[in-house]
Amino acid sequence: MQKILIMLLFAAATPSLALADEGMWTFDNFPAAVVKQTYGVDITPAWLDHVRLSTIRLSNCTASFVSPEGLVLTNHHCAESCLADLSSAEKSLDQLGFAAADRRGELPCRRQVADVLIAMENVTDRVAAAIGGLADEAANTARKKALTNLEASCEAASLKAKSGKLKCESVTLYEGGQYFLYKYKHYDDVRLVFAPEFDIAFFGGDPDNFTYPRFDLDLALFRVYEDDKPVKPHDYLAWSPTGPKDGDTVFVSGHPGSTNRMNTVSQLTRLRDVVFPYILDQWSRQRTALRDFARGSVEG
Repeated sequence: MQKILIMLLFAAATPSLALADEGMWTFDNFPAAVVKQTYGVDITPAWLDHVRLSTIRLSNCTASFVSPEGLVLTNHHCAESCLADLSSAEKSLDQLGFAAADRRGELPCRRQVADVLIAMENVTDRVAAAIGGLADEAANTARKKALTNLEASCEAASLKAKSGKLKCESVTLYEGGQYFLYKYKHYDDVRLVFAPEFDIAFFGGDPDNFTYPRFDLDLALFRVYEDDKPVKPHDYLAWSPTGPKDGDTVFVSGHPGSTNRMNTVSQLTRLRDVVFPYILDQWSRQRTALRDFARGSVEG
């Protein structure tokens, strides 16, 4: 399952330039002492908890609570499936955009969910005990069974806990060096509040989006509901109208895709010499086929 990470970006004292310093950590293993020594920033366990509880895992996206009334901020593409579901042949919300006039106008996103990581439990010792002394194939079977049982036991225990029902997922870290149970508060009532039209949300594509982020509107706003009422999170990230200044230390929290940081030189060489040339060749063939198709008549 996907792990939640906190990443470090250092806004260097150079106008319009942000440099990414080395740093990507799970919340349970944050090097607070090193960060304080290097940047003079005191990152406390309470601050890490606040950021983690403000961070939301959407369906294949990351977002964050930005108000005490359950308002959620994310990227525009994270709302595209919802916009498509809410559109019709006569009215495309992806092309026109959407803005709810009030709470009653917020529209349910049927396929969107929101998960908040409430707690993390290291279960490495229990997994190790389950596979100890077994051959590879048997150990793999025993590992899967142990993790499945741990997830089920975790969810059953949550029903009697103060937290209420949780969604428990096993997470493998460090190529199997550690195993954790991530315990999520799960919300399945997510409603669309605002999304601009696609043309302004993706103006200039990724190059302009990443280089000049203030010149497009790559955002969407949801609101999370529970029992038909807006969730009132204790932790949220307050909106800043000014953003970071030169010299600020900036952290980004979320559920990134694979970074391939553990790839060996041999793996990178294979990607360069075998995998990528094959993919490029396939895309070239597809492009040629589509161009030939486009030159044909409407009747085909």
